[in-house]
Amino acid sequence: MTGFGSGEASSSRLKISVEMASVNRKQAELVINLPRTLASLEPRIRAGILEVFSRGRITVHVGVEPLGGARSSLQVDDQLATEYHQAFQLLQQIWGGQMVPFQAADLLRAPGVFTVKEEAVSLHDVEPLLEDALSEAFSRLLDMQNVEGARLRADLRDRLEALRGRVGEIAGQSPRVKERYRHQLQKRLQDLSVNLQMDDERLLREFAIFAERCDISEELTRLDSHFGQFQRYFDQEDPMGRSLDFLCQEVNRELNTIGSKANDAVIAHAVVEAKTELEKIREQVQNVQ
Repeated sequence: MTGFGSGEASSSRLKISVEMASVNRKQAELVINLPRTLASLEPRIRAGILEVFSRGRITVHVGVEPLGGARSSLQVDDQLATEYHQAFQLLQQIWGGQMVPFQAADLLRAPGVFTVKEEAVSLHDVEPLLEDALSEAFSRLLDMQNVEGARLRADLRDRLEALRGRVGEIAGQSPRVKERYRHQLQKRLQDLSVNLQMDDERLLREFAIFAERCDISEELTRLDSHFGQFQRYFDQEDPMGRSLDFLCQEVNRELNTIGSKANDAVIAHAVVEAKTELEKIREQVQNVQ
């Protein structure tokens, strides 16, 4: 699910800022941006996030800002400055008076001559601040996701009820399939001028084979069980995205079986409508943690 959270923590010498953002992904994907001096903390941050998130792309950005108590020093690479000057003198000899005279200000624009060295950051000082900032960002991210999760849960409940309605239509049509087949067979026999009574053993055998072949009671029972499991997942607070995704696959399997077994145009149309509703659920499930 999508969300954003930020957090800060500071001491007299440092301020740690954390920003966390999440977007929908079918698998878990982490992108953690840390200052080089804190790179050793990445595995711990990654493990903590994966304990909570099983899906989605989570981006974490950590910033470290020295405050008044921190010291920095300006360093000059005099050897590199001398080389720049010598190179300029060489160009003057080659080009003559066409060049502007070399000035000290030119060295300010020369890469590597002047560097500002910050005082080394101690992990001992950073870790408690980083933990507080991460906790605050994490909490705000989860709060935003919970709001979106409530909307998704309500939407999925509505879509599930629509899917139940389509399956109810299929269940209502199922008993009529055999009766329609009986009438169709009787009409064909009459059109062919075949004089057979409907209680003829051969016709009864044909009806029995057809009834067994088009019986979808087992599939309807399993669908009802799957719908009940959907509801149980909706009522829990744990991550359920993968479980719902699996249930969608199972429901789709049962609908395909019903469509192939029913041998009836009315039920076939209802199956298409049911699979349309299921696809809407499947699309939303991809956004669920």
